[in-house]
Amino acid sequence: MTDLYSRICKGPFLIAGPCVIESEAMVMDLAEQLSAIANDLGFTYVFKASFDKANRTSVDSYRGGGMEEGLRILEKVKKELGLAVTTDIHESNQATAIAEVADILQIPAFLCRQTDLLLASATTGRIVNIKKAQFLSGSEMQFPVNKVKSTGNEKIMLTERGTMFGYNNLVVDFRNIADMKSFGYPVCMDVTHSTQKPGGAGGKSGGNREYAPLLASAAAAVGANGFFFEVHRDPDKALSDGPNMIPLSEFRALLEKHVLPHLAK
Repeated sequence: MTDLYSRICKGPFLIAGPCVIESEAMVMDLAEQLSAIANDLGFTYVFKASFDKANRTSVDSYRGGGMEEGLRILEKVKKELGLAVTTDIHESNQATAIAEVADILQIPAFLCRQTDLLLASATTGRIVNIKKAQFLSGSEMQFPVNKVKSTGNEKIMLTERGTMFGYNNLVVDFRNIADMKSFGYPVCMDVTHSTQKPGGAGGKSGGNREYAPLLASAAAAVGANGFFFEVHRDPDKALSDGPNMIPLSEFRALLEKHVLPHLAK
């Protein structure tokens, strides 16, 4: 994976997987299917799944099996399928353990201003993907970038995932992609999280996955380097983020129709 960052910079790249690790079998199945789609369509592929959803709306919501078990499963994805992997980091003391497995440490949007978390992630030497907070503009992401750069780590990615406008509603301002690209790092469009309705489904987040194709097309047209999708065989039965995840059966067609034809030349 030593040239992963250079391939991400060249694009197009695809980050895709389930919201949370529900089981080893589920992860291995999705990783194999998604990597085949990505390879067929010419994307650099990174498998994504979270071992802990620490920012769920309700204390009763499913969070995952924990770091030790989750990293074991992600390591199996790497070893048996030969894939790069990424996962969320929520606390600075997790950085060393996660970096032993993950090629990219993903900073959750709500945490992108947490200095200690950014510095701990950056000092691992791994790629750091900073997701733009729902309350920040693209231009303000220069400051999280500077925190990572201060460690000497220039392997930085930025991810757009919508901006909060009113209760339980996200809107994507595509100027943010241009603003973040001006920093000189690859920018990813988190398509499915941008259709989310945070906390909008009675103790959990809702979403409108039907808008995902439109957001993907627009992001491709304005120059996003990569695309982030959460995908599940049966999103309506998923344990987290089901309303905004893409059914696996529809994913290839979405990429073929709504991403590839619109990629900025």
